Amino acid sequence: MKIISIAELALVLLPLVAPRAGAMDRIAFKRDGKEREIAGRLLVEAQDGGLLLLERDGVLWAVPPEEKIKHTSDDAPFKPFTRDELAKKILAELPPNFDVLKTAHYLIFYDTSKAYAGWCGSLFERLYLAFTNFWTRKGFTLKEPEFPLVAIVFADRAAYLKFSKSELGDAGEAIVGYYSLTSNRMTMYDLSGVENGGGPRGRGSTMAQINQILAQPQALQTVATIVHEATHQIAFNCGLHTRLADCPLWFSEGIALYFETPDLRSAKGWSGIGAVNYLRLDRFQENLRRRPADSLETLISTDKRFRDTKTGLDAYAEAWALTYFLLRQKPKEYIAYLKLLSEKKPLLTDAPEKRIEEFEKIFGSRRKFDEEFIRYMGRLN
Repeated sequence: MKIISIAELALVLLPLVAPRAGAMDRIAFKRDGKEREIAGRLLVEAQDGGLLLLERDGVLWAVPPEEKIKHTSDDAPFKPFTRDELAKKILAELPPNFDVLKTAHYLIFYDTSKAYAGWCGSLFERLYLAFTNFWTRKGFTLKEPEFPLVAIVFADRAAYLKFSKSELGDAGEAIVGYYSLTSNRMTMYDLSGVENGGGPRGRGSTMAQINQILAQPQALQTVATIVHEATHQIAFNCGLHTRLADCPLWFSEGIALYFETPDLRSAKGWSGIGAVNYLRLDRFQENLRRRPADSLETLISTDKRFRDTKTGLDAYAEAWALTYFLLRQKPKEYIAYLKLLSEKKPLLTDAPEKRIEEFEKIFGSRRKFDEEFIRYMGRLN
């Protein structure tokens, strides 16, 4: 998932003004020397005039006061684009050789083989079904996505890197795909040629052949990355999280890590949910000897460890371990905490002290909790 900071959104948050419910807001603004207009649902209005608007295609726009030209609203109801309208809009934004594949929940835009697009659609729909079944059984009420889930699949890595440069900068070099909180879209490239020796794009000519290629051991981690990002997208669209709300990264990343172990041999289910993620477990257990006494506190109180390249991998490992422990040992408390976090509003940031207070309100003293957590995870194999 692309991590967006409040500073990156350039929206100064003074006390908020409640937007008028049910209205369609229209904003004209000037950015990078160009004027443009957007229309949609106003989510946040700061007292300094800054705005956060949800457009009809699911894209979030942060407009600081210095960019705003005009803001009006009317009583026209907010209506997301239909699937056909959205498909037409996004195709117009992409290079001319793109096509779209429509599945039950997804619009998959691709310029690679139709077989690979179909493989992605099958993978994502299986994940969607497994994800929604999992949380429903846990007692959390999900909602239907307001917008179709959008995935953009490039034929090759070079085109993907060029497209993602504006969002990721040089970070795109290190990842095979990502979910953007602002655009609400996944972006990736065809992995079948890459994992089959770097040959021509879409080396597999059928979904079965592609599945065989990407089920190889050397390909599983790259597939897991795509599953990880797809999990983020589902979670932010089905009510598990709210985009741009202050959901701790250990929590949102922990869920994606919990789901990222796919079983590509299973056509009917997603038997990898909750399987031990040995890549993360090994790193976590290796770190136990040098794990700082305040490790749990720094993980839950801020997101700094995830943003630092020196500590990021350890933070991800601990986030997976904490999520695994909670869902196995404290599922009722975990769901209570999930409900609390799911109700947070966009662009309101909690102080570290409040994050700790909310955690301890649900799970008890963090020091006692940490001892139990370490004992359990230290024995896991």
